[in-house]
Amino acid sequence: MQRHPWQNPRTLLILMSVAMPVAFSTWVALLNNFVIERAGFTGIEIGILQSLREIPGFLAFTTVFVLLLVREQPFAVIALAILGVGVALAGFFPTPIGLYCTTVLMSVGFHYFEVLKQSLALQWFSKQEAPQALGKLISVGAITSLVVYAVLWGLLELLSLDYVWIFLLGGGVCCGLAVFMWLGFPKFEVEHEQTNRLVLRKRYWLYYALKFLSGARRQIFMVFAAFLMVEKFGYSASQVALLFLINYLFNWLFAEWIGGLIGRIGERKALTIEYIGLIVVFTSYAYVENPYLGAGLYVIDHMFFALAIAMNTYFQKIASPEDIASSAGVSFTINHIAAVVVPAALGIVWMVSPAAVFLIGTGFAICSLLLSQNIPSQPIQGNEVIWGRVEVRT
Repeated sequence: MQRHPWQNPRTLLILMSVAMPVAFSTWVALLNNFVIERAGFTGIEIGILQSLREIPGFLAFTTVFVLLLVREQPFAVIALAILGVGVALAGFFPTPIGLYCTTVLMSVGFHYFEVLKQSLALQWFSKQEAPQALGKLISVGAITSLVVYAVLWGLLELLSLDYVWIFLLGGGVCCGLAVFMWLGFPKFEVEHEQTNRLVLRKRYWLYYALKFLSGARRQIFMVFAAFLMVEKFGYSASQVALLFLINYLFNWLFAEWIGGLIGRIGERKALTIEYIGLIVVFTSYAYVENPYLGAGLYVIDHMFFALAIAMNTYFQKIASPEDIASSAGVSFTINHIAAVVVPAALGIVWMVSPAAVFLIGTGFAICSLLLSQNIPSQPIQGNEVIWGRVEVRT
């Protein structure tokens, strides 16, 4: 069958970067208002829900076993469809148990997809083009989310559409795009055959440590920063959607540029900038009393996400090419070890002191900053770290 020019790996990754945020951004934007207004959630229930959401991420290492049966590209498309179904069903079950179940279903698709997308991108892009190309994918996701949040604002504020139908719309579009990707693209080959077993190598220890801390820190932002906007400052669903819209506007404008910047200044400097910024932001969150300042911190915090590309490009430079798929699953599991525990544990802390939750985030950012200084200026296989180097066996 003749292949059209658009039927290439880059276009497929771009479409994947569109489909995922259509569903996930809908879920994220509506979640806090939906659970408070329809299910009567407190900090404890939202903490439990978010911990359950991260369990599939913790089990991401099982990707390598599924890949014994299904190749990465079709598996990624199937995962997108599962994500869409989970989001589409969410509005029909406004109870704690119902929301826990649809969240786990959505999360299975989301986390498997993220593992596979990262793996495919690192295999399909060269080391030279990866930083900017990964930045472009973030930018594509951002402009998609921008459109999603604009539509959400209109559906909520102008049409007063019920949550049920908005969840169904977001999940349904994602499923439709997954069907198109399944039928519309050939199966692409990868240059290096991937290891079909779990890979956990001592020489990747710094990457694993940074991933672990990233998981803990990101959960505080994802769970409690947004919850703060609703619980403390009384933001409505449409106002939350508008806040997310501003976030993704900045990502759309700057993510690809940030990817190029990482390529120029290197991973250590990029991560240093990110972690210093996060120390300031988390500490400010602990004491913020002004709703507009809180919103500003939320936008600034989100802007630092693009700099996390540096962790993946650092790994691409130090990893054996055949380790990428297996290591992507393992690193996601490591990332989610803390993520499974943090929301539920800090949900209890939240009931006593919301400020303490964000100061714990400051502590995680400080640890990340210290570890990032161990990244060499020119990381490659055999030069993974400045100190604590492990001999590479050939």
